[in-house]
Amino acid sequence: MEYHELNPLIRGRELELLTNETFERMIQADSVEAVGEILKNTVYQPYIHEGFENDFEQNLLKEQSSVFKWLREAAPEPEIVWIYTMRYTFHNLKVLTKAEMTGQNLDHLYIDDGFYSLETIKDAIHTQTSAELPERVMDSIHEVHDYCEESSILQGIDVIYDRHFLTEQRRLGEQLGYQELLDEIITFIDLTNITTMARGILQKRTYGFMTAVLSSSGSIEKSEYLKFAEKDMASYTSFLETTAYADFLKPVIHDGALDLVRLEQMKDDYLSAQYQAAQTQAFGPLPLLAFLNAKEIESKNLRLLIIGKRSQFQPEAIRERVRQVYDA
Repeated sequence: MEYHELNPLIRGRELELLTNETFERMIQADSVEAVGEILKNTVYQPYIHEGFENDFEQNLLKEQSSVFKWLREAAPEPEIVWIYTMRYTFHNLKVLTKAEMTGQNLDHLYIDDGFYSLETIKDAIHTQTSAELPERVMDSIHEVHDYCEESSILQGIDVIYDRHFLTEQRRLGEQLGYQELLDEIITFIDLTNITTMARGILQKRTYGFMTAVLSSSGSIEKSEYLKFAEKDMASYTSFLETTAYADFLKPVIHDGALDLVRLEQMKDDYLSAQYQAAQTQAFGPLPLLAFLNAKEIESKNLRLLIIGKRSQFQPEAIRERVRQVYDA
């Protein structure tokens, strides 16, 4: 019931989302300038000018930042917003930790998560203390700091932060107590593990490495994945065909191989489909999360479109790469 005032506002904002029809018109457009003309009649109008494609990425991030700020202030449970934007928190931790470690200035890679400023994260990494960042985020910073004391391999930073990110997703999902949200989180972790294990096999990663990168927070036991460390892809895909994701994975398994590019696209569409239930809910946080997800998918599709038009891709080549559009 706490969401009964916010959800009608979200319904209104959903009307600003680009429709399938609009995306199809942009796919068929004969130039990036023609795409810009179509966008002039949308919420992106302020960002369209001559040569708009050159700074459109930065403007998409501005649009995203404004959405995060609005929802953080409007949501009765800001943690619901952070559970979605947390991916950017941990992205920032990775980038800024590497900057601290190497002496580089990587501030331009910071992405506003709606919660923690560039200065807050940089200071926490540098001093190992913070009055703003959650305790468990600080735990991840401390673990990475200890790792960096002993190793200069930057990939280890990503491994540690990724593991903490998924663990915190599951913990916060259980704490908030919304079953639909928890189901989405567990699905996200499972599909991430499935992809991570496949990449590990292709890259011939060791058992120890895969133990470090796989999450224990999904519905499939980590030990089940580890049986296929240092084995071939055909054995792994045979295992996947016995899991609850067998039907979902059928289109990306061919002759014992896994199409990882297609899987990433299907992963986005699958998670978006889970949010479609939000259309029938007047209460609770699901409409908020569905809107956040829809905006992110919209941004991904716009990036694909602009890159595709600048590179003179054929419409069909662009169409097969775009994600499922949220049907408001």
